[in-house]
Order: sequence, then C-alpha cells, then structure tokens
Amino acid sequence: MRYVRAVERLRMLAEACEQTRRVPMDEPFLRGAYVFGDLTAGADPIEAIEVVLQLNLPPQEVTWETQPPGTAWLVDFLRLDKGGIAYWWRSHLDPVANHRIREPVRFWSLDGIEEGVLEALRERRFEALGGAVTGIGERERAARTEEDLERALAHLRAVHGQYWDRRWRREHRGLGRYPEHHLWEAVQGYLDLLDARDE
Repeated sequence: MRYVRAVERLRMLAEACEQTRRVPMDEPFLRGAYVFGDLTAGADPIEAIEVVLQLNLPPQEVTWETQPPGTAWLVDFLRLDKGGIAYWWRSHLDPVANHRIREPVRFWSLDGIEEGVLEALRERRFEALGGAVTGIGERERAARTEEDLERALAHLRAVHGQYWDRRWRREHRGLGRYPEHHLWEAVQGYLDLLDARDE
C-alpha cells in the first residue's frame, strides 16, 4: 500500500473509532487507538498499517495476540478484517507499548480524533509526532513481557483445559471463529512472548 493511501485509510479508521462512541453502552468499549511501525517511520510502500486498540477490559481478558471477548463486533464495525490493517488489542489498564509495539502514537481517544497526528503523518512531519509517542524503557519492557507471559500461560492452560468441553466449544464458536482459533491464538501469543523474553 502506498504511504498516501495508508494515511487516508488511517483517517477512515479514526473516523470509525469516533463512531463507536455512539454505540449504546454503559461505558465506551473502545478507549484509544494508536499507530506504530512502518507508517510512523515513513516507509513507502508499507505492507500494513499497524494499530493498537485499547479496550475497556481488565488485563486478564486481553491476553497477547488473542481475540478478547466482545471484540467481534468491533472488528466488523471498524472494518479491520478488510485488509491493509494489522491490529493488536491492549487493556486500557496496561501500557500500550510492549516488546512488539514500539513507540505507538495515539490517533484517536475518547477526546476525539488527534487531528495534529493525522496532519503530521499526511505531511510527513515525523518530528512533530514526538509529543504523541507513548514509549517505555527497556527495564519496563522486560517487566511487561514477564507479566504478559504469565497471563498468556494462564490463558493457554485455561483454553487447553476446556478445549474438549462441549459447552465451552459451543460458546467459542460463531461469527467465523471456532475453538481451534482460540487454541491457536493462545499458543501463538505465549510462544511470541516466550521468544521475546528469551531474547
């Protein structure tokens, strides 16, 4: 995807994020949206826009590289599965940055679209993004990886333990997803974090 098209697509995503505030809920489910990677580095072309979506869920329900409960509608609403976007979920109670997500830049929050960020990206003024970058130091990144790894192992064990339970399988099937997806994601997330810790 060309850089200019990627920035346009990011604006469309920001506008869709803004629309989620109109979904009737007690509290907003989506709390923030960040971009990182090739787009913020100015690569052209880019393979995919890399984004992080912050959810109003506790950390134990947002296990690394898994599809948290209640996000299927959000994937559809934001058109995340239409190609061109690689996305990750984070709890709003956790730092956004981790071993994979480096120097994320917020482009949407409950306060609205970050017009300055989108304009800076459009004009390729990457130095202007500095104030919007959310990063963590190496020591904090290592601690975060350990915490995420513990959660990922607990999640993997839970999925493995319930995998053949008929009720669990029935509850984890639908909208194009099957129990196998949940098991694969649990394994993938755990192994990714294990590799990050060992590096």
